[in-house]
Amino acid sequence: MTPSTRDLVILATRGTDHELSSVALTIACGGITSGLKVYLFLASSAVDLVRKRGVEMTHVPPLDPLKKLLEDFMGRGGTVWACPPCAKARGYAQEDLIDGVSIQGASAVHELIKSGAATLSF
Repeated sequence: MTPSTRDLVILATRGTDHELSSVALTIACGGITSGLKVYLFLASSAVDLVRKRGVEMTHVPPLDPLKKLLEDFMGRGGTVWACPPCAKARGYAQEDLIDGVSIQGASAVHELIKSGAATLSF
């Protein structure tokens, strides 16, 4: 982390059935716009958001469709991690997730927090 950059970790636990998933992505995109390095850690049903075809299931007007928010977030350098036990519980392997998402344990999140990252949860 450089003096001019701060890290932000967003923990999302809501999936395709809840508007908080779109809110989390909207805030994540805003974080990038404001100059933060943003990491999105998906746990519980939020893992469903990055399943191939699952990303197309959520749109909460007036927010942008979830697919567009994820593409924007990742296209501007946002990092998306899926919780390993949460993915496994749903029968998802790496190849079931959209390109650019990685299955990554919470230890990566803990390292960011230990280094001073701000956190938000949805």
